[in-house]
Amino acid sequence: MRHTGLFMLAVCCCIAHADEPDLDALALADKAPEQTIAARDWRLFTELATGQSMDRAWQRHSANRRISLDMQFDHSPASDWRLYAADRLDVMTPAEGDHAINTLKEAWLGWKVSPAWMLDAGRINLHQGVATGFNPNDFFRAHAVRAPVSIDPASLRENRLGSVMLRSQYLWEGGSLTGVYSPKLANHADTGGWQADWGASNGSDRWLLTASQQWSPGLAPQWLIYHEAGQPVQFGANLSGLLNDATVLFVEWTGGRSHNWLAQATGQAGDTPERWHNQVSAGATWTSASKLSLTLEYHASSAALDTVGWGQLQRGPLPAYLQYRHWLADQQLSPTSRSVFVRANWQDALINHLDLTAMLDRDCVDASKRTWLEARYHAGSSEWAWQWQHHGGAPLSTWGAMPISTGWQLIWRRYM
Repeated sequence: MRHTGLFMLAVCCCIAHADEPDLDALALADKAPEQTIAARDWRLFTELATGQSMDRAWQRHSANRRISLDMQFDHSPASDWRLYAADRLDVMTPAEGDHAINTLKEAWLGWKVSPAWMLDAGRINLHQGVATGFNPNDFFRAHAVRAPVSIDPASLRENRLGSVMLRSQYLWEGGSLTGVYSPKLANHADTGGWQADWGASNGSDRWLLTASQQWSPGLAPQWLIYHEAGQPVQFGANLSGLLNDATVLFVEWTGGRSHNWLAQATGQAGDTPERWHNQVSAGATWTSASKLSLTLEYHASSAALDTVGWGQLQRGPLPAYLQYRHWLADQQLSPTSRSVFVRANWQDALINHLDLTAMLDRDCVDASKRTWLEARYHAGSSEWAWQWQHHGGAPLSTWGAMPISTGWQLIWRRYM
């Protein structure tokens, strides 16, 4: 029995010794660091679109097709440096001008001078504001859109020319101060499809100062001072805060002395006095637990035409009306003094990866309206989208005068 016990003890020791490498391997596997995949410096997608629209004047359908290539490059050659570029090429049929339009959205170099101080130089797509449908404080939007592929305000803000500028930002606890200087580089815009179009983005000397300071958790107002050569200084403010866990209230304001928009559009600024004008976007966004968000905004501008002025312009000489509308389209402004914007977005609606969006613009002066719907399905590196829009209203109204009454397009996007 004594020999048998010694034999069993030896066998157990051998088994334990034989299992040690496996146990060590398992322990090492548990302690192995998780591998992380570094983010790529570039993002590239191609987009194909086909659709049809109804011409309001001729009451006939016309087909339209588009292919787009969108590139974004974001690289840090050193810990304190950042190189960023974004470009978009749209080839459209039919086209009002060139079929191929290239938009150099951004190309700038950033330097982190210190943990609190940053400098950026180059072409930067700078947009300000807390509203969704219209941003009075988006001072760099004029002349910037070269190829409008969608009427969605988010698309118009993203797919446009940046302005060449020097930007400096200083941060402190709960606040920041930003200064921007954008010089004049050309006298006239160049609409050529492959042009950088410095005249559109940098047609005059401009500077902007913004400052923000947190007052309380979730409440950090921002103040702005903007000046463009030959124009009076403009002031602005942004304020947003939580009403409850699901609702955000916001207001965006710009004010300053200027000529009204009709005088600026028709070249009669010298015949009218400068007065203080205000632009306001105010509203709320409510978000549910089911990823449904609803936004309601009210837009007002004292520089635009009121009910009396808009009616007089519609009944007056047609060239003045067309001149006013063309100038406003380039500035991305509304012709009348009051409007309402409604947007609903539902992520993972009905099924996973399906997003539904509805948008309504209603002019409160002439009761015309624009409706836009989108269904977008995400499938891995691809997206499918269907968009539909309609412009309704009396002839020469804000939306009733649009050349396209109804249109739709089917879009396929592939990320690479």
